[in-house]
Amino acid sequence: MVLKGSNFNFTEEQRSQQQPSPQPSKPSISSMTSNIAFPSTRLRRLRRSSVIRSMLMESRINLDSLVYPIFVQEGIEDKEPIQSMPGLSRLPLSMLNDEVRHLIELGVRAVLLFGIPSIKDEHASSAYAEDGIVQRAVSSLRKEFSSSDELTIITDVCTCQYTTHGHCGLINGNRVDNDSTLDVLARIAVSHAYAGADIVAPSAMMDGQVRAIRDALDDNGFKDVLIMSYSAKYSSSLYAPFRSAADSAPRFGDRKSYQLYYANTREALREIEQDILEGVDIIMVKPAIGYLDIIRLARDTFKHPLAAYSVSGEYALVKAAAMQGLIDEDAVIMELLTCIRRAGADIIITYFAKRVAEIMNGRVNGSRGR
Repeated sequence: MVLKGSNFNFTEEQRSQQQPSPQPSKPSISSMTSNIAFPSTRLRRLRRSSVIRSMLMESRINLDSLVYPIFVQEGIEDKEPIQSMPGLSRLPLSMLNDEVRHLIELGVRAVLLFGIPSIKDEHASSAYAEDGIVQRAVSSLRKEFSSSDELTIITDVCTCQYTTHGHCGLINGNRVDNDSTLDVLARIAVSHAYAGADIVAPSAMMDGQVRAIRDALDDNGFKDVLIMSYSAKYSSSLYAPFRSAADSAPRFGDRKSYQLYYANTREALREIEQDILEGVDIIMVKPAIGYLDIIRLARDTFKHPLAAYSVSGEYALVKAAAMQGLIDEDAVIMELLTCIRRAGADIIITYFAKRVAEIMNGRVNGSRGR
């Protein structure tokens, strides 16, 4: 039999001679691993000593990656313990520099400032006042720690602590007005930059907030001030201790119309992508421990630096269990923060930053803590 075609005219015998010799079959996974499975391979050998375990550690806590939140309150003379967050206090401006100096000595060189003003109004006017509590706090720190290499100052940009209604934007009727809030957020950010902030961190979850702030910073000569946006900020019950500490709980309604629903994943990616399109420098996921999947997804999807905020409720849960003697507090702190790092966070904002520094410096059991 002759096989015919446009470019060939072979017999079956000739055609068979033209066929390439069959390739040897690839070994199966089972055959490939048969020589390296137990007992030849014993993975416990990799964990046999603390030195080996440390040498092979894949995710490490670095003090330079930690940010310590600080509450600065107007109109007080001494620090006020925060009942909802044991071990933490609201600080008067007069005590701020000492606290930060101690942090730097421990190796923590970044702080996130939250202001608690004496006067609130419907328009959050004290949030962008030249003599506002955060503006004075930043100025005080910048005078002593003039170099950003010595101290990085991050400021929260929002209206909730500064308004009589406690919402993260201006109110129009019974709702938060997105677009009118953008101008206020931009004014707050610029006022912080004038005071000396290195990074402004808008947390209001208003559409367009990053673009409004970036344009305002650039127009006022602050092209080098970074924006770290609370890009994927979920509406979480874990914020309750913070709202008590900062006197920022909404006086009516809730924040579900502008913060993310905790059931959603794709929406978080859209929020992050929008911030990137608007010019954000650092993206953030908040909270952290219950949202490790979102942190991992953000890390795998985007190339921007990624921060994770381990929030007040996470702190309070650990402290409550430790105070009951149910857990080893220091061990749990290190485990949880390492998990956040392992999920992909470059930066971890945590109320445990000072304690982590003490642990890593060998100052255990509070022997040299404050």
